[in-house]
Amino acid sequence: MFEFAWEFWYWWVFGLVFLVLEILIFGFFFLWLAIAAAITGLLVLLMPFITQSGQLLMFSLLAIISILAWKFMAKNARNQKTDHPTLNKRGEQYVGRTFNLYQAIENGQGKIKVDDTIWKVHGDDCDLTTKVKVVAIRGTVFDVVHSE
Repeated sequence: MFEFAWEFWYWWVFGLVFLVLEILIFGFFFLWLAIAAAITGLLVLLMPFITQSGQLLMFSLLAIISILAWKFMAKNARNQKTDHPTLNKRGEQYVGRTFNLYQAIENGQGKIKVDDTIWKVHGDDCDLTTKVKVVAIRGTVFDVVHSE
């Protein structure tokens, strides 16, 4: 009877498969399984006496540890304070600023031009000569009030 023996490089192949899945499927999940498989392969290379069930247990534990470490790092990265809190929130950069109307506000809707972009605005009706102040943003629409 043929008995299958797990070799260290099998884990590295699994790691490569997980990396390919990471590239093909969005989610940033398979990367951590690939890391767990690579470490498992390295440990099996260094300690070839580990049984198949021991290898699977080791991979499972390393996968759980790596995923939990990722979750912990991602949580800490989101909570970091920055000196540019609106860097990737383009619309929020304009809250509090005053602009000339690009299109008069009629029936609560109009437009302003900021640099090279035209933004929709909601606010009280006013003519084209009125200056408006951005007070909030909802998606891609600015809420504005008449500027003093």
